Amino acid sequence: MARSTFEGPILSGDNRFGPLRNVGYSQLVQNADVNIANLVVGTSTYGGSSGQFVASNGIPNVNGTVFVPSATATPTAQTIPADTATNIYRGVVFYLPTSSDLDDIFFDIQTAFAVSGGTAALTSVQFLASNNYTAAAGNAAYFQTAAITSNAVGRQALATFTATQIGNQTATSTDIYQGGTQPNLSQVVVTIALVGTALNTATSVTGQVNVTLRYTQPDNNIGTLTTYPYGNFD
Repeated sequence: MARSTFEGPILSGDNRFGPLRNVGYSQLVQNADVNIANLVVGTSTYGGSSGQFVASNGIPNVNGTVFVPSATATPTAQTIPADTATNIYRGVVFYLPTSSDLDDIFFDIQTAFAVSGGTAALTSVQFLASNNYTAAAGNAAYFQTAAITSNAVGRQALATFTATQIGNQTATSTDIYQGGTQPNLSQVVVTIALVGTALNTATSVTGQVNVTLRYTQPDNNIGTLTTYPYGNFD
């Protein structure tokens, strides 16, 4: 098997054709470790800054662009809100093949989120995974946690999926139109939403989360759910 492939998904099985075809997809993983106390671009665990999210495709972390989702228009950057007294937003963006099946996401807090200095007080932190930036207490397109009110560490539970989220997870939307011969892309944007009071007076804002996104890439050469025998491309 090749070390890398930059075209289609990896399929594996020992019965390629027929009604008992047992070929399955390889699951793909993207990961980002985000430490919001690390403000140095291009270093391990860099966590972004006011109005700036991180891209998961940098080794180490680099600044990422969150695009306004569009299946046809020239990509334009989304404006991430700057820090205020009541809200601090940090996040990471993952770029995926379109129509990917989102299998799972893990939010593992390594260092508890906290603020100190001035009169700042942290009320909650929440993780929201969508195809765009999502404001605190919003309804994310794909996954989200409840508002976490304690100094939590460890893996965080996902909120119960809505019917809309379940449908969206089965095939990601086209969010970045490239045109020409370049493939269009989906984006999965994880917003880390810190809510509190007098956050603008804090002298220290800390917290580290390891985000792991698991997904499968669709094979567009093997037919559809209703078309058989799916072709001979795998």
